[in-house]
Amino acid sequence: MITRESRGTQPSPARAIPAWQQAMARAIADPETLTTRLGLSPEALPGMRTAHRLFRTRIPESYLARMQPGDPRDPLLLQALPDAREALEAPGFLSDPVGDHDALAAPGVVHKYHGRALLLTTGACAIHCRYCFRREFDYADHNPARDDWEPALDYIAAHSDIREVILSGGDPLSLADARLARLAERLAGIPHLERLRIHTRLPVVLPERVDDRLLAWLGQGRLQHILVLHANHPREFSAPADVALERLRGTGITLLNQAVLLAGINDTAETLIELQEAGFRLGVMPYYLHQLDRTRGTAHFEVPDARAGELYRALHARLPGYLVPRLAREIPGEPGKTLQAPSSAHD
Repeated sequence: MITRESRGTQPSPARAIPAWQQAMARAIADPETLTTRLGLSPEALPGMRTAHRLFRTRIPESYLARMQPGDPRDPLLLQALPDAREALEAPGFLSDPVGDHDALAAPGVVHKYHGRALLLTTGACAIHCRYCFRREFDYADHNPARDDWEPALDYIAAHSDIREVILSGGDPLSLADARLARLAERLAGIPHLERLRIHTRLPVVLPERVDDRLLAWLGQGRLQHILVLHANHPREFSAPADVALERLRGTGITLLNQAVLLAGINDTAETLIELQEAGFRLGVMPYYLHQLDRTRGTAHFEVPDARAGELYRALHARLPGYLVPRLAREIPGEPGKTLQAPSSAHD
């Protein structure tokens, strides 16, 4: 590529590739590199390659650095490690377990619940979580950005009952800030909208994403901005993610966290308690603790409902009410998330 550097000058800051995009490009993208870097036995590689072909490996360097070398049961590793069990069929595990395709109301617009609509902004992510419930979603055929968002924005504008738009994906923060800022501006121009919610894992797994450009547009605009993070284990809130979250909090944006209950990763009361407390120290409030969406290839992550109920009651017994996330499951066709009620009141 020809740049100004080749002519003896430096490129302008406006044209420089942001550090977070460079970090995404350097993400580990194959099982062999992963096992070598972490000093793991190559014996599992055949099964890992099979799973990799079903759903590509992707792990940012900053997330890899928080894993424990030589530990095949590291809870961060297990979330992104291709596993031979992903190729196994299991009853009740489907390609679209939450009914996203049936709820598509316009290109990229999933409209399931009263008062809010979800916009699938991109299929790109910084990390490929092996339990992802959209791992088989056809983003190419449902791309709202193809026509500069027009059909999606027209649908939202035509439905005055929609008060909140949720940006999801993929991960919406995989898009460039100029594009996201323009989308946020256009959404703010729809009079009946009040809130813009962004579901993202990037500040946790790729803290470089939280830079001055992101903070600038997040802190502006008519709409109230809410950032829903996705951290499943307390170590995901450790450095350098802690600094990124402190910067986000400085904008005044509301920070929430939703987690997925995952076997072998966070299915103990101690881990879940530490997760809520670690997030709260950084200004992140608990939101949901999801029961696994039963996506094909993810059965080995499922925690039985009885065990989930035990864990939830333990959280209620040992945490103040404001630190207890809502245990929920998404059931297609229901008017909202199905919540697990505790056995007794607690505050």
